[in-house]
Amino acid sequence: MTEFGHDDRVKRARRVVSSGSPFETRIGFSRAMRIGEFIAVAGTAPLGDDGATVGPGDVYAQTSRCLDLAERALADAGGSIGDVIRTRVMLTDVTRWEEAARAHGERFGAVRPACTFVEISRFIDAAWLVEVELDAVVDEVR
Repeated sequence: MTEFGHDDRVKRARRVVSSGSPFETRIGFSRAMRIGEFIAVAGTAPLGDDGATVGPGDVYAQTSRCLDLAERALADAGGSIGDVIRTRVMLTDVTRWEEAARAHGERFGAVRPACTFVEISRFIDAAWLVEVELDAVVDEVR
């Protein structure tokens, strides 16, 4: 057993996907984690490549951007949208769920993963209206 309570086989099977954010090592998290066939993509904020919030005030645009980034992390871990089994959409104003649902439906209409919409009080950045998490199961060989 290691200090984390995992045997060496499980520890070696962990595949970390990084976004390159300096917060990953500071906070101790990964953009995504793959263990065997399972991929978990962490809460994904609506950030542009320049680090600025995409679509201020626009839930649809922010949800679309979150899904773009989450899909990129999923691909980096060897998965695709068709492998997603669960999504979590976190909103600061759940009454705007239909805007987020439109972006989600455009991406996942044929896949239809289990999905949960929840309201939270706020995110780290007050300009963020939404974050998205994904879980996926992929073929072991990818």
